[in-house]
Amino acid sequence: MQYVRIPLERVPVLIGENGETLRDLEKQTRTRMQLDDTSVEIEGDSMDEWIAVDVVKAVGRGFPPEKALKLLKEDMTLMIISLKDYTGTKKELSRKKGRIIGEKGRTRKFIEDITCSDICIYGNTVGIIGSLDDVEIAREAILRLIRGSQHAAVYRFLEGQRRQKIQLDYY
Repeated sequence: MQYVRIPLERVPVLIGENGETLRDLEKQTRTRMQLDDTSVEIEGDSMDEWIAVDVVKAVGRGFPPEKALKLLKEDMTLMIISLKDYTGTKKELSRKKGRIIGEKGRTRKFIEDITCSDICIYGNTVGIIGSLDDVEIAREAILRLIRGSQHAAVYRFLEGQRRQKIQLDYY
């Protein structure tokens, strides 16, 4: 049995209309989920529990359930970066989030497109869903932005990673 806590405002998203989303998550993860306030109890086979924990964490960190269910694929993973580790004040946190999102969401979208991953900025965290290699590249790009690298430098890094990946896929 596993337990996961999620923010109170994300509980309705996890449950869905008339409990549909929760039932669908239970069915697809082959687990039983019990909610008690903001705590989700997950019961099932140990591997199924492990996957369901990540799916529930992803929903709790702002991902829509449809995107969180990508974690059911064997090669997909969830990474959560705590922005609290890199910021002090609320103003600084807001600025770092803004750097990751970019003007009209362009930076986040660029990182998602290059890395074939999904990124969600929620509260004090940045969540990334994708293959392990792609998540690592997205993580590095995000950390560079947090540390103050220029957007152009981060874009060059991502383009270089894409070229490298294409060459590896070719051979």
